[in-house]
Amino acid sequence: MTHETQTALENSKSLHELSDDQFQALLLDGVSRTFALTIPQLPKALCSVVANAYLLCRIVDTIEDEVSLSAEQKKYFCSEFIDVVTTGQNAEFFAIELAPLLSDQTIPAEHQLIHVLPRVIQITHSFESPQVLALIQCINTMAKGMPIFQAQNLHNGLATLADMDNYCYYVAGCVGEMLAKLFCHYSPEMAAREAQLLELSVSFGQGLQMTNILKDIWDDAQRGVCWLPQDIFTETGFELKNLSPETNDEAFSKGLEHLISIAQGHLHNALRYTLLIPPHETGIRKFCLWALGMAILTLRKIKSNLDFNVSEQAKITRNSVKATIVATNLTVRSDFLLTALFNIASRGLVSHDWTYKKIQ
Repeated sequence: MTHETQTALENSKSLHELSDDQFQALLLDGVSRTFALTIPQLPKALCSVVANAYLLCRIVDTIEDEVSLSAEQKKYFCSEFIDVVTTGQNAEFFAIELAPLLSDQTIPAEHQLIHVLPRVIQITHSFESPQVLALIQCINTMAKGMPIFQAQNLHNGLATLADMDNYCYYVAGCVGEMLAKLFCHYSPEMAAREAQLLELSVSFGQGLQMTNILKDIWDDAQRGVCWLPQDIFTETGFELKNLSPETNDEAFSKGLEHLISIAQGHLHNALRYTLLIPPHETGIRKFCLWALGMAILTLRKIKSNLDFNVSEQAKITRNSVKATIVATNLTVRSDFLLTALFNIASRGLVSHDWTYKKIQ
């Protein structure tokens, strides 16, 4: 038994004494400080279901990122997890089967999440039917899509921008769709705009995921993985198979600038999405705006340091996070001020010397 597994088992015992909301909050704090910060901003009626949704998604991420699992094993566990989420059954057997296969490279909080999976699934099936359906649809899409890419040789990047779009959809776009459905179930006002929200939600998710990919280039490279699209870099004259932390190539920097432009376009759609949320729903707006603001600042940091070679160099500071929260909280009800804030923050991110079709 690994140290991480032993720690997970010990901590799991104390978790049983917590209420469902306390239980999920503690798990969230372990696996994602960002979402542990943003999810509590949501209205009480949404907070619990969105927290549960994130934990389910994190389990799929844990399977995808586990270095000790083969592509076939990842496909198997993803398929089994779809059945567990859909039926609400066999969660304990799934956890018992997966837990011993997780390596020390999986963080202790994720080991713990797998051990307490039966309770997470029990909470899933305590929600209203439309909410449960939204969660099932998201996990079904994510867990079927991720293994497609795990079976590929990702050392030299993805072939095309369309491949990157597909990957971002499976990882984050479908999560955006799920959140839009949950928001519309919660608010009749938002339900009246469901078609627009669903369309923009995919772009919102893609903008956040593209930002993460750009920020994590070098962490991914250490695992022998590259999520960048070769066709973008072919246009600038760089081969991703030659990528290394020592890379200091103007052609590579040009490719990064192109991807930053595309990500900024998606984040502009994220702003349009947020402005469709009624101004009085300040909690939902904050949930969206904090993520959007931090993504824009991350893109700015990358754009100002295109030759960065350590992922840590692309991370924004705690002060930047605090500034994002303060600025968005002050402007949360004003579409005009939010638009102005976005335009100021994203100034200089769009590259004007590339041929790919820009996002409308």
